[in-house]
Amino acid sequence: MARQAPLVVVHVSLTGPERDYDEEVTFLDRPFRIVRVGTSGDVDAAESLVAAWSEQAAAIAVTGIHEARVLGLYDGDPQLLERIRRTVTSVPVTDGVALRNVLQEWAIRRVQTEMPGFFNNARTVVLGGLNHARSIRILREFTPNVESADPALLDLLEQLVSLPVVGKAADLSLWPVRRLPDEVQSLLRAPGPVSRAFARRAARDCDVVVATYDELTGFGLEDLAGKTVVTSSISDEQLAELGSRGVDLVIDATPQPFEVTVEAAALEAMMLATVDRSGRLADDDLLDLIIAAGLEARLLYPNGPRRKSRFAFVIHPLSQQYFRHVEPLATITKVAPGPVMDVLEKAMAYTPPFTYSHVTGIRSPTGAEAEGWLITVGGTPKELMAHSPEFTYSRLLAAAETARKLGAQVMGLGAFTKVVGDAGVTVAKRAPLPITTGNSYSASGALWAAQDALERLGLVEVDEGGRLRGTAMVVGATGAIGSVCARLLALSSDELWLVSPEAAKLLDLKHDIEREHPRATVHVAATPDGHLGEMDLIVTATSGAGKRVLDIMAVKPGAVITDVARPLDLSAADVAKRPDVLVVQSGEIELPGDVRMRNIGLPDGVAYACLAETVVLALEGRYETFTVGRNIEWAKVKEIYKLGRKHGMKLATISGVNGVFTDDDIAHIRELALVARGDAPARP
Repeated sequence: MARQAPLVVVHVSLTGPERDYDEEVTFLDRPFRIVRVGTSGDVDAAESLVAAWSEQAAAIAVTGIHEARVLGLYDGDPQLLERIRRTVTSVPVTDGVALRNVLQEWAIRRVQTEMPGFFNNARTVVLGGLNHARSIRILREFTPNVESADPALLDLLEQLVSLPVVGKAADLSLWPVRRLPDEVQSLLRAPGPVSRAFARRAARDCDVVVATYDELTGFGLEDLAGKTVVTSSISDEQLAELGSRGVDLVIDATPQPFEVTVEAAALEAMMLATVDRSGRLADDDLLDLIIAAGLEARLLYPNGPRRKSRFAFVIHPLSQQYFRHVEPLATITKVAPGPVMDVLEKAMAYTPPFTYSHVTGIRSPTGAEAEGWLITVGGTPKELMAHSPEFTYSRLLAAAETARKLGAQVMGLGAFTKVVGDAGVTVAKRAPLPITTGNSYSASGALWAAQDALERLGLVEVDEGGRLRGTAMVVGATGAIGSVCARLLALSSDELWLVSPEAAKLLDLKHDIEREHPRATVHVAATPDGHLGEMDLIVTATSGAGKRVLDIMAVKPGAVITDVARPLDLSAADVAKRPDVLVVQSGEIELPGDVRMRNIGLPDGVAYACLAETVVLALEGRYETFTVGRNIEWAKVKEIYKLGRKHGMKLATISGVNGVFTDDDIAHIRELALVARGDAPARP
């Protein structure tokens, strides 16, 4: 059978000839000769080429008007294509918009489907208007943080900005330029110094850049490290160059079925040649041809597979002492008497949220990365508890809006912000991003710390599997956190006492635990006092808020008490009565990677478990409301612990009322416990 003569398709571009080709390829089971000719902005040459090729080509693509403007190659009629279409009627002439729009939208939706939440709240900068109109519309379904960095009259202010008197006012006047219609923006000339500087400033802190390679070059963007670039028709050389600038992911909306790099317009022209249309493809034709050709966007990782997620975490001052560490308050507090500090404390509760620290350098062993922001609300626990829950909700929702603008995909609540009202439920319903209190990881972290404390004290046997060869007790066992702790301890203790005044719930919990076949013998009691002297480990989880939970004087010397209640069950005064007992308030987590974060009262790279839960969710790409309310789910406690280990979380420190326990602190507690037990002589 005779070989089919190839259909000729020509792509005339107003950009340069660097990517020209003349190749024979197979597409849609048909042979094609595809030719690209770049004219470097020469419109007369482009019109002559179209006229000449129209005598033998089956279809012609004409592109590059916008890119030529950006590169400074062309400053003429933006309606060149329509002019050519009017003069060339013998063959279809296309700019590829129909196919490009479908491919752009499909590429973005594919990423959002395969990596759920990828574009959520992503800070996005678009270089070019009409070229990316479909991308802008689709991205706005997932993030409100989309802005255009087109030239848009910026260079009209170039001279003004250079003047010292009016420069600042001119700079401020650039703000509304970003709101101009894309049609207006596309008519403007190539970027000058002002528009390039504006684009670089806008793109510096963004997560996603939408641009062709020529737009990236024309705007002079260099700082692309850690970013995603949504683009089209990227060659191997260009991909390598983007990789050298640290780009994480290149989403190339234009499939590349041939050895040469083609643009969407060339592919659309080839489709037109097969259906013999007059320059337009019907929607059904377009869909059929995309499927028949097996076209798909390309997800390219120039530096290897990686994904960076973004989180926020709300903190607040725990006392007036906090103000001594934040300027300009620190200067005021040095000379302020007590009454002034009280007024300052009340006033700070009304201040808007602000970003305390940018957290960077978090990297999981899986390769996943995360960055985040610590956002401060001004109220101390005293002030938060003195106001209605709605007062705190409003501050947290303002913090959530700040987090949204920063690009966070999930936000955690720290300290008392997760205790107030309904423990995050209302905030999660109203916030523009998912919320977690971190209590699931706090529960497992506290017991993780308890196990570490027992091992470091060395007064009770803990086997290689971390199982306690002794007796444990959970006070407040029927509560949300208490029941979770009870289930965990039932898997790792020889004997377990469950304490609660809620008899029916207590019996039900005992039955449920025994049904799950734990290794421990389970006992129940309404009050703890009759059994305290036998316990090696005690977990308090009652949230008694000042009520007497247990008689610390009756506790066994050398016992470990882990207080997971918030507010704490044991006061500092109670703890001070028993220097021979190790009272743990929290287990802090070492975050993976080279973490950079402002001081939060812990060693470098170490975070509270509730913050660590937020980080784990970000690293896992789980942008969801995970832990809210007072009923913590046992399944989620186990899940977040496993995810934490997967992403390299480690127990870093254990803390009490006076901060982190050092080895010397624990050695001293052990020595006092041995003396109290009569197992060692007292020091002279």
